[in-house]
Amino acid sequence: MAEPYPYRSHVDQEDPAYAPLPGGAEEPKGHRAPAKAAVLAGLSLLLVAGMMIGFFTDTRSDVCAQVDDGRLWTTCRGGAAGPRPIPAETMVGMAPRGVKEGVSAKSNRIFAGVNVRGFPWNNSMLSWQRTAFHFQPEKNWMNDPNGPMYYKGWYHFFYQYNPDGAVWGNIVWGHAVSEDLIHWLHLPLAMVADQWYDINGVWSGSATILPDGQVIMLYTGSSNESVQLQNLAYPANLSDPLLVDWVKYPGNPILAPPPCINKLDFRDPTTAWYTSGGKWRFAIGAKVNKTGMSLVYETEDFKNYELLPGLLHAVPGTGMWECVDLYPISENGLDTSENGPGVKHVMKVSLDDDRHDYYAIGTYNEKANTWVPDDPEIDVGIGIRYDYGIFYASKTFYDQNKRRRILWGWITESDSEVADVQKGWASLQGIPRTVVLDTKTGSNLLQWPVEEVESLRLSSKEFDGIEVKTGTVVPLDVGTATQMDIVAEFELDKQALEATPEADADYSCGASGGASQRGALGPFGLLVLADDDLSEQTPVYFYVVKGPNGTLKTSICTDQSRSSEATDVNKQVRGSFVPVLEGEKLSLRILVDHSIVETFAQGGRSCITARVYPTKAIYGAARVFLFNNATEANVKASLKIWQMNSAFIRPYSPQ
Repeated sequence: MAEPYPYRSHVDQEDPAYAPLPGGAEEPKGHRAPAKAAVLAGLSLLLVAGMMIGFFTDTRSDVCAQVDDGRLWTTCRGGAAGPRPIPAETMVGMAPRGVKEGVSAKSNRIFAGVNVRGFPWNNSMLSWQRTAFHFQPEKNWMNDPNGPMYYKGWYHFFYQYNPDGAVWGNIVWGHAVSEDLIHWLHLPLAMVADQWYDINGVWSGSATILPDGQVIMLYTGSSNESVQLQNLAYPANLSDPLLVDWVKYPGNPILAPPPCINKLDFRDPTTAWYTSGGKWRFAIGAKVNKTGMSLVYETEDFKNYELLPGLLHAVPGTGMWECVDLYPISENGLDTSENGPGVKHVMKVSLDDDRHDYYAIGTYNEKANTWVPDDPEIDVGIGIRYDYGIFYASKTFYDQNKRRRILWGWITESDSEVADVQKGWASLQGIPRTVVLDTKTGSNLLQWPVEEVESLRLSSKEFDGIEVKTGTVVPLDVGTATQMDIVAEFELDKQALEATPEADADYSCGASGGASQRGALGPFGLLVLADDDLSEQTPVYFYVVKGPNGTLKTSICTDQSRSSEATDVNKQVRGSFVPVLEGEKLSLRILVDHSIVETFAQGGRSCITARVYPTKAIYGAARVFLFNNATEANVKASLKIWQMNSAFIRPYSPQ
């Protein structure tokens, strides 16, 4: 086999001065973003133009020809999806932050350009909203997870960060490390916007760890002319397990958009995978008109790149594909480069148009450079989502330490920017999730909180076989209910189930009246972050519909309509259908951590993340209840509820 890393330096990688790419390493950049000094705008424009011509001359006749002659609409579609309707929530009069800069909306679309009656938040209310065991910076704005990896005993997490305020802008890379994915140490900024090719933002990217221990970080930079360019960075010192200092490759940028791709529609390189031909490949998201797509590049040395013929995948009507992810999946974790007969691959895309993350399971053909969904009717962008609440720009990585695949996702705010500025921070990350294939359905993933979160469990209470009659609410005496891990199972009364007539009606969480809309077999579940008189409550519930031939269709929903008395927060009902197989009980796991509620139904087949901003059900006034608002069937519930400790997330202190 040919030497896979021909650019590898003969200097030992433990040498603190080691620079992995020829031409010498730049001095590590300071950790404070410098003033945006004058750049050679004319020269950089010529350079980008030259790159866009030179890099893609040989591929114009293939990839761009498909775009130009319209073949995308017939050869690259994933089923007869047609144009996707944009949800009403995206129809606003004024573009939110980030849109004109060429990324997805980074402010609340509900409130963008709309006059909203403010709420008199006080410091006590706002302080309560900060989470206790979810990752977030000490202050200011955060969005996409970037470059997660495990290196020399530490989990590394990078993220989009604004060091100057609690709204999107001035984006650089924050950095933190952990030994267990729960307790974190903040580190200095990894990369700042200090070069012409990323002066308007150091945007999202991914890490690749090579077999010889080198670390490659590919990322998108927004140039001084707002062109989305791909760049390379690497650690200044591989012997440092914390990887505090990073170096930008002197030959950056390494890629510019192909001629057929708009300068604002070319971003977010994936983790690279190693091919049978001894080369590395990675994907980048793009679009042409309203067709979302993914391009694939190949390299031997991470300095020279070839745009491969064709498209990895494309789906008309889905719009821009951000934060594309492609990885092999099984009942256990697989290295990103794993491939071969019988190996299934997940493709995931973050849709710029609606800010949701969609995935599908299919087959990756290395020779043809294509990924094909198993079921075109549930292709990426038109089928299943990672999460049916607030969860975006997600990124997985293979944890070689525990041989598992871990998923990170950005959880944005759903209050107003005014409130965010007042509290001094915005956004957090969801609890890291393990991801495996659901072998029972074959079309779903199972997402579950990493096992390490259970180390935060404190005292617990069990409730076995509680009968919850129709139209009733049952308080659960667990003390304060601000930080909880809840595991619950529900059984509908079998006699009532058999006696319930069949119905043709379908149920949709978002189009329903929430937990107050009564049906024969639902809703029933839990009220979390509720006060004693239920003036504020967040129901998490099942709703079952009995269809033709006695088939049952189950939905899992989270209802925020009565979650807060505040006027400047989103209060939506979110959720989806969840497959429930024969012999399975209805099961839930709910993590409550102040202003975030994460729900995992049926072992993680369907997930919902909600941001909740109560004004009364906070601190010692937060309670949890069982409820059953069905009209025909009683429900039996069994639960175990743990109080949760706080994670230790500490600031960096240079020694």
